[in-house]
Amino acid sequence: MDIIRKYASAYSRIMASRFYHIYIDAFAGPGKHISKETGEPVKGSPKNALEIEPPFKEYHFIDINSVKVAELNKLVEQRPEAHVWEGDCNSILLEKVFPKVEYEKYRRALCLLDPYGLHLNWEVIQTAGHMNSIDMFLNFPIADMNRNVLRRNPENVSPSSLQRMNAYWGDESWGKIAYNTQGNFFNWKVKESNEAIALAFAERLQKVANFKYVPKPLPMRNSKGAIVYYLFFASQKEVAHNIIKYIFDKYQQWEIK
Repeated sequence: MDIIRKYASAYSRIMASRFYHIYIDAFAGPGKHISKETGEPVKGSPKNALEIEPPFKEYHFIDINSVKVAELNKLVEQRPEAHVWEGDCNSILLEKVFPKVEYEKYRRALCLLDPYGLHLNWEVIQTAGHMNSIDMFLNFPIADMNRNVLRRNPENVSPSSLQRMNAYWGDESWGKIAYNTQGNFFNWKVKESNEAIALAFAERLQKVANFKYVPKPLPMRNSKGAIVYYLFFASQKEVAHNIIKYIFDKYQQWEIK
């Protein structure tokens, strides 16, 4: 939340005087959370975004959970520029929200794609890249991948998990990247490191999704030190890359492994 807030603040200051800039949160949640350590409420990304100065011209918060949507509606009831959507973000983004970010009309957006697991379709990511008007934060859910897809014996992965992985990655090419058979006599498939898989996806964001700048992703760990996901950032602008690299560098004590 701190990383996103810092970048969103810088982004809004730069964009406010030149563009009609929009904030998009595709897995918004209720707007606040309860700390497991203190039991106190913690601001979620929607509340952080609404407090940024100067404010964005529009906000779009999406969640599939009706209870969380109800909380979001309470949060924005005094903010007519904020819109709450209930449903699958994959269709809502493509059909309702992204069309509002037209490059030719000097509209720009900061989009947060923070799925709880493999619940995002590559079409959304690729569309954002080819629009040339969107900066994107992206949760790359390596823990979900390792738990349900990238197993020692790939033949035991369920069809539904394979389908989710293909949808997130965009095709089946991840299978050739995630495993190798080099260095073992029996030609067994050996899983590549988390780093190798994450960096392959970074290359895909540039070569396939058409984002010009994709800095090295930041590993986000749980309380036991295990990597839960990688935080990606992607943009068309060098200045955006420089800002987020400065922010990421402050958190690089979590080395990618």
